[in-house]
Amino acid sequence: MNWVIKENNDNESVKRLSNELNISPILSSMLVNRRVKTFDQAKKFFRPNFEMLHDPFLMKDMSLAVERIQKAIQKNESIMIFGDYDVDGTCSVAMVYQFLSQLSDQIEYYIPDRYTEGYGLSDKGVDYAIDQGFSLVITLDCGIKSVDKIRRASESNVDFIVCDHHIPSEEVPPAIAVLDPKQNDCNYPYKELCGCGVGFKLLQALSQELNLEKENLYSYLDLVSLAIADDIVPITGENRILCYYGLNEINSDIRTGIKALLPITDKPKSYIISDLVFTLSPRLNAAGRIRSG
Repeated sequence: MNWVIKENNDNESVKRLSNELNISPILSSMLVNRRVKTFDQAKKFFRPNFEMLHDPFLMKDMSLAVERIQKAIQKNESIMIFGDYDVDGTCSVAMVYQFLSQLSDQIEYYIPDRYTEGYGLSDKGVDYAIDQGFSLVITLDCGIKSVDKIRRASESNVDFIVCDHHIPSEEVPPAIAVLDPKQNDCNYPYKELCGCGVGFKLLQALSQELNLEKENLYSYLDLVSLAIADDIVPITGENRILCYYGLNEINSDIRTGIKALLPITDKPKSYIISDLVFTLSPRLNAAGRIRSG
């Protein structure tokens, strides 16, 4: 293997940052290559803070999504949480299901079968929602391109809230709300969230609207960090903050399901992001690759 050193031509920024942080020019050059060029940017890079997260209501349709969920809870409507069988999808479903189950006992989840339904919102999933009388479906990590399926469901009085992070097609689904920062007309400042990250922003918005303590959200960040690691989205901006707190959660108050998937022997002093990428993620993904029945 030959290492190729990336040259840095911004010598002025490297020198200034090196002096401001009292660090070597080599480390300063590495930071500048990561677009960290000022003292304030370096502070945010090295000291992620939950308060730095953007207002979730900056995301297009967030107010509509929160309003519809509140209405469903108040009227005791049945809500189905739908997500894919990969790590991003299953972590999203687990997170939103656990959060909403604190507010209602009419919450169910649906994970499609890889071999009989395929990836994304499935016809079988839509049929199940219609047949079982669900009035609201929340899709996670999928749904942005399921225009026809969501239109068919809406004709049967099933409302949808789509939480996705994939690039939309020219036509978006006829859902009550479509949460996807990659929509051209969405002004949300950070575009690189994974599906679980978009779902977390929904929970953040609901928490604000319901005046819940923000500390209540910390317990879900282990799932968000796992989804970020598996989806290989850039660990910058909000993703860096969410991963920082998620890893803290794993290392301080690990949930039973995650603990069961980690190695029993040779436990490191603390788990880092590569442990999630190379140890946890493959084991979770394996479940979606096993045929049932």
